[in-house]
Amino acid sequence: MLVIASMALALATFMNVLDVSIANVSIPALSGDLGVSFSQGTWVITSFAVANAIAVPLTGFLTQRFGAVRLFVTSIILFVIASFLCGMSTSLGMLVFFRVIQGAVAGPMIPLSQSLLLSSYPKAKAGVALTIWAMTTLVAPVAGPLLGGWITDNISWPWIFYINIPVGLLSAATTWALYRQRETPIRKVPIDYVGLCLLIVWVGALQVLLDKGNELDWFNSGQIIMLAIISTVAFCFFLVWELTDEHPVVDLSLFRGRNFWSGTLALSVGYGVFFGNVVLLPLWLQQDMGYTATLAGAVLAPVGLLAILLSPLVGKNISRFDPRLFATVAFTVFALIFWMRSQFTPQADFVTIMIPSLIQGIAMATFFVPLMTLIFSGLAHDKIAAASGLSNFVRIMAGGFGASIFTSAWVNRTSAHHAVLAEHINFANPASQSVINGLGNAGMSAQQSLGFINNMINQQAAIMAADDMAWLSAILFILLIGLIWLIHPIKTAAESEATAGGH
Repeated sequence: MLVIASMALALATFMNVLDVSIANVSIPALSGDLGVSFSQGTWVITSFAVANAIAVPLTGFLTQRFGAVRLFVTSIILFVIASFLCGMSTSLGMLVFFRVIQGAVAGPMIPLSQSLLLSSYPKAKAGVALTIWAMTTLVAPVAGPLLGGWITDNISWPWIFYINIPVGLLSAATTWALYRQRETPIRKVPIDYVGLCLLIVWVGALQVLLDKGNELDWFNSGQIIMLAIISTVAFCFFLVWELTDEHPVVDLSLFRGRNFWSGTLALSVGYGVFFGNVVLLPLWLQQDMGYTATLAGAVLAPVGLLAILLSPLVGKNISRFDPRLFATVAFTVFALIFWMRSQFTPQADFVTIMIPSLIQGIAMATFFVPLMTLIFSGLAHDKIAAASGLSNFVRIMAGGFGASIFTSAWVNRTSAHHAVLAEHINFANPASQSVINGLGNAGMSAQQSLGFINNMINQQAAIMAADDMAWLSAILFILLIGLIWLIHPIKTAAESEATAGGH
C-alpha cells in the first residue's frame, strides 16, 4: 500500500514537472498553428512559470485553511481541468490565460506531494522517501522532450495538455482513497491580501514587460515604460508592506541570513540561466537547423540520465562533504557545457549537439540538493517551510524571467549578426558575385540566388546568436561560483562526530 501511495504522489509531481519540459519542444508547432512568432510562443512557458511561482508561497496558508490532502487533490483536479482548456485553446491569448490558471493551481502540488510522502514513511526512511520524490522530478525532464516531440510530430500539440487528464485523475483518485483519513488539522489563519496583490502586480507587470519588450521595441514604447513604472512602484510598496506586516505572504526577514540570501541568489540565477537555455535550444534547432520536434526532444532528453544515476550517490554523501564543493562542481560543469555549446557551427551534427546535454546530467545531480542544504543551514526548524516556499518562489520566477530574457536577447543578437553579415553581400563584392554566378549557373534566377544566400545568412546569424547566449551563460556560471563561497560552511558528519567526541 505504501508503494501505491508513493506512486500516486509521484505521478502528480511527474505531471507537473513534465508539463514544463514537454512544452519546450512544441513551441514552433504551437506558434505556427496559432499564427504567432516563436518568441511570442514562449509566453506559454513563461506565463505558467510566473503564475506557479506566485502560488507557491501560498501553500502554507491554504494548507492550514483547507487541509493538506483536500488541497492536494483539489489542485490536481483543477490542473486537469486547466490542461483540458489549454488543449482546447484557439488563440495565443486563450492559451496563455489558461496556462496562467494552470500554473496557479499547480503551486501547492510539488511542496504538498513532498510533505505527504514524508509523512507516509518513518523518520529513519525519510531518505528513501526523498529519493523516490527526486527520481520523479529527474525522470520528467528526460521523458518530457521525447514525449512532447513525438506527440507534436505524430498527433498534434493540444495532446501535450490532454495527456495530463488520465494521469491526473488516477493520481487524485488514488491519493484521496489512501490519504483522506489522514487529513491535517484545519484552522483559520489570516492572509496578507495587500501583500499578495502587490506581489501579483509587480511580478506580473515585470513578466509582461520582458515578454513583450522585444515586440514593442523596449523603452521606445509607452506601454513598456508604463509597465516598468507599475512594476517598480508595486515592488517598492511590496517591500515596505512585507517587512512591516504581522503575517506577510512572503517572509522577507529570511534574507537577513547570509546563507539564505546568497544560496537563494546562486540557485535562482543559476536556474534562470539554465532554464533560459532549455527553452532556447529546441527553438534554435527547429527554426534554423531543420530538426523535427522529436529530434529536438531527443537532443534534450539525455540531460536526466546521469542525474538519475548520480543523485542517490550525492544524497548519500551530502553530509560527509562540504555542500559548497558539490555546488562548485555543478556550476563548473554548467560552465563547461555552455562553453561547448558556444562552439557550435551550422555543420554541428546530432551527436555533437547532444553530448553537452548528456554531460549536463552531472551538473543537475549536484545542483539542487547541495544548494537547498546550504540555504536551509542555520535556520530554525519553524522557519524551514517558509524558507522552502520563498526560495522556490524566487527560483521559479527566475526561470520565467530567464526564458523571456534569453529568447529576446537571442532574437536581437540574430538581427545584429544578420545585419553585419548582409553588409558583405553585394554585387561589388567579388566573392558575393562568384557565389551568385555559381547559383545562376545551377539554374537559379538572381532573385532566387539572393533568397538562397539570405537563408544561409539567417542560419549563420541564428547560430552565432545562440553561441553568444551560451558564452554568456558560461561566464555567468563561473561568476556564480564566487557567490557559493560567500555561504558560511556547515559541519559535515565527520566534523560533528569529532566535536561530539571532544566533549
